[in-house]
Amino acid sequence: MKKLLNRYISACILVTLLGTASCTKNFGDINTNPSVVSKPDVKFLLSYSEDKIITYQGTEWVWESMEQLMRFTQHVTSSPYEITNNVNTRYNIYYLQILPNLFEIRRQVDLMPDPDKAQYQKIKMVTYVLQALHGIKVTDMNGSMPYSQAIDGRYEGKYSPVYDEQQPLFDTWLTELDDAIKVLADNSLTNQVGYGQADIFYQSDWTKWVKLANTLKLRIAARLENADKAKCQAIFQQVMQDATGPIDEDAAQVKYMNSTYSPFGNSTDIDYRSRRYATTSIMKFLKGSNDPRLPVYFEKNDLIGSYKDTLTKYNVTLPAFINPVDPLIMYQGGPADWTTNPTVAFYIGNNFVASPYTKYNLISAINRKFFSPKLNQATGNFLDVPVTYAETCFYIAEFIQKGYAGAVNTKGTAQEWYNKGIASSIQTMNAIAIAAGSTTAFSGTGETEISNYQNNALVKFNGTNDLERIYIQQYLGLYRQPNEAYVFCRRTGYPKNSSVYYAREPFNELIPRRFWLTDPGEVNRANWTTAQQQQGFTLNAQDLPTLSSQRIWYDKTAPDFGKGN
Repeated sequence: MKKLLNRYISACILVTLLGTASCTKNFGDINTNPSVVSKPDVKFLLSYSEDKIITYQGTEWVWESMEQLMRFTQHVTSSPYEITNNVNTRYNIYYLQILPNLFEIRRQVDLMPDPDKAQYQKIKMVTYVLQALHGIKVTDMNGSMPYSQAIDGRYEGKYSPVYDEQQPLFDTWLTELDDAIKVLADNSLTNQVGYGQADIFYQSDWTKWVKLANTLKLRIAARLENADKAKCQAIFQQVMQDATGPIDEDAAQVKYMNSTYSPFGNSTDIDYRSRRYATTSIMKFLKGSNDPRLPVYFEKNDLIGSYKDTLTKYNVTLPAFINPVDPLIMYQGGPADWTTNPTVAFYIGNNFVASPYTKYNLISAINRKFFSPKLNQATGNFLDVPVTYAETCFYIAEFIQKGYAGAVNTKGTAQEWYNKGIASSIQTMNAIAIAAGSTTAFSGTGETEISNYQNNALVKFNGTNDLERIYIQQYLGLYRQPNEAYVFCRRTGYPKNSSVYYAREPFNELIPRRFWLTDPGEVNRANWTTAQQQQGFTLNAQDLPTLSSQRIWYDKTAPDFGKGN
């Protein structure tokens, strides 16, 4: 199937759109070459785009998520490395391998005769949901981007698309999502042709597509809060009033698992350039709250088994930062920024020497099998859940707690949605761990472990810092969604520096608020220049002082990292 689809996609034209080459001379050949599929099966066109939304992230996990974003959010600590040109693959992939087939599905439907066309309306509207799903991620780090004219090069020979500003981009996606919801939820549209199993995400369960569309509207609402609070509130109320509503159960989450796909392969790419470890802050909270996700997220150190006997035999004392009577001594974190606590940071890259014959790793690494289930020829599978029920729950809990619901029926209190989010996060992380053949959070149903956690004094609503508790559980639940975690920390300023509940650690590095789009060449330089200048961006700048000081539109009034209200 992929061979057929790859033949069909005109990558040359789309490369031109991005301004990296000029292929217009081949346009006629592409449209007359007998080896090119001229009337594809629209069902398989969807499969290709859905697949690419997930599988392009192999390099993103290595170069961007592990090496950059997860350090900035302080989910992990590791050696700091420069930001390279290997980041921001989300941008090119949108135009090269996601949008083309979605546009082509709609074109093929529109070309159908009227009696047939009417049966393909829901197939058509699904494409807009996918466009928004990845488009939001692209604009998160790039701001203005081609959209309204993005595929004109393919169909009209126009290779200089305008860069749509971020505010109208969100307006467009909201309109397209609303239009999709209206059609997908319309039960009067009978005899609709479905994608069947070719729909990797939902197998043409239109109700689940509606739920996804509504959750994406909540994603947009959260991003708009600092720039347009009234619109954020209005979107939230609209979603809660929708007859179908957002994702409301684990079964409605977007899931993807392919036995041949693992972003880190079966090699040691998970440790590329540096192994990643738990930060002091996340470890302290996971241990203090007895979080069932602790063994899912992080590996044990070497302080297990008979280590005490060895320490006694050689009259050796553990470093002062380790409590010798800690029942969870096998889990330890290190400073998010090594320069702030070099004494502890020393043990991130070095063993603790107990004797000439015995050395111990003290700082807990990330659970590598959780992220890389085929490491060292293992046979686990990488289950990706890019849009979760937990994320949905925490948005709702957050907005209720902030008073955004007005008179709308939210179908539960902030605390109830909070608890649903916690339960779903733990269940989902456990499912990912099971698929990976990794350490799990629980066996059986997990009801006892989840209930105990929800009632832990550090977790349960207490009436004084409930919003912060929602924020921290949202933060912990985004461990496997690095982009969403980064956007969360950027928009809220949480975890915050001054918190007595869950404090962000001192961090002396500059953190980029955006990525960069370099000069696309003569074919579209004018539009690119206009867009960069309109946003206040320095042309072609890739240095951290610039990237950390220049912000995309919806981020301009957001707090600094760690400086949430």
